[in-house]
Amino acid sequence: YAVKHYKLDALIDLATLTGACAYALGPFFTGLMSQHDDFANAVIKAAESSGDRVWRLPLHDDYKPAIKSPVADISNIGSKRYMAGAITAGHFLKNFVGDVPWVHLDIAGTAFNVPDIPYYRAEGATGAGVRLLIDLASDWKQ
Repeated sequence: YAVKHYKLDALIDLATLTGACAYALGPFFTGLMSQHDDFANAVIKAAESSGDRVWRLPLHDDYKPAIKSPVADISNIGSKRYMAGAITAGHFLKNFVGDVPWVHLDIAGTAFNVPDIPYYRAEGATGAGVRLLIDLASDWKQ
């Protein structure tokens, strides 16, 4: 909707999209996917300054066939043959952003606190990515 109805400089989404990212990175890193290196690097910089850890996953075209479907435009779940559930989910989202610089943050592993993580002090939701977004917005267009 936003891509079609607004003139966007960039787009970032945070979602608990897949359990696959939680299995890959655990509770310590949020998965980052993007096809725009400059924007991804700006988000990584904000992550480093804010303490919200991210790890970039390869949104490589080799994974695109995983979301082909014989009955729909695209499949919303990747083929088991390709595995890489977090990356194939990123490719699914990529279909909706056009040419807008875009970053997807998969917070499935970091959205809720687990014992022994000193970064978060309370139980329950962590607010993963909020500090990152504040730092990113503060540095935007400066």
